[in-house]
Amino acid sequence: MKFGITFKGFVSPDRARALVKQAEAAGFTHCWFYDSHILWRESFVAMAMCMEHTKKMSFGPCVTNPNSRDWSVAASLFGSLALQSNGRFHIGLGRGDSAMRVMGKKPANLARLAEFTTKVKAMVRGEEVQYGESPEPVKLPWAVGYELPVYVAAYGPKALKTAGEVGDGVVLQIAEPQLVKWFAEQALNAGKAAGRDMSNYEVIASAPAYFGEMDYCVEQTKWFPAMVGNHVADIVEKYGSESGLVPKSLTSYIEKRRGYDYSKHGQSDNPYLDFITPDVVESFSVLGNVDQHIAKLKELEEVGTTQFNIYLDSGDEELIIEQYGKHIIPTFSQ
Repeated sequence: MKFGITFKGFVSPDRARALVKQAEAAGFTHCWFYDSHILWRESFVAMAMCMEHTKKMSFGPCVTNPNSRDWSVAASLFGSLALQSNGRFHIGLGRGDSAMRVMGKKPANLARLAEFTTKVKAMVRGEEVQYGESPEPVKLPWAVGYELPVYVAAYGPKALKTAGEVGDGVVLQIAEPQLVKWFAEQALNAGKAAGRDMSNYEVIASAPAYFGEMDYCVEQTKWFPAMVGNHVADIVEKYGSESGLVPKSLTSYIEKRRGYDYSKHGQSDNPYLDFITPDVVESFSVLGNVDQHIAKLKELEEVGTTQFNIYLDSGDEELIIEQYGKHIIPTFSQ
């Protein structure tokens, strides 16, 4: 299993530089940044900066979307970062939750997400591409054939199907092993049905990790299921809570959800956290002492997780990286 970290755009530049250097030395292979350009500073600027202070770590957004940037701008940005980092660039891609909704706009539909994936990958390779917003074909004459990894964020059946059909992997914002297994199987089966080779398909579980007594860990990470609940609410609205298309264990915890404040997206002071119970927080995250972390991560690995991506949003970031470098990453490298 590989290990990643994720930043929000309010981490100071000096601290971001220090954290990525510490994380790379500790054995982390991936660094991700939230990409919500109004809520937080522009993520790709921070990635470019951090690339200059690392040698092996790969960087990307967790997640970007098809609507924030013109597609030729996105392709040029992605190709440029891949080139200047010697191939250390990837993207996570979603429909556009906070980035769009904080402006009162709707996320992209799945057809648009799929088209963005295939056409932006083609532009980054250096191929000539025509897409909806541009009346003339676009070709990046300086592109060098880079094969951009695109990992699609998904929860619902149709999104998971899209992730399997066009993505190089799936990004799951949850660390509950049985749900990860269910999600991963949906994506893998869709890819196989489309005739794709899924042997190198990535399953990326993204969630907070925290050390300490369980009650304290739960309090520090209570914001996370609320953020997940925002996506689950979309699924329930589309499919219904009793459709059988989504596991009941995923949909039942949002029954008392009453709203979500996008200006406090992914933050502990979001006013809509009352519906979150301790068992849900513990289930969705990786919490407790070192042995508890290792046990949970082994469960995730057994159900097909290829990368555990820590959302470093709960405090004690340096300690978390240190603990993983000393006690946990070596366990999964043997």
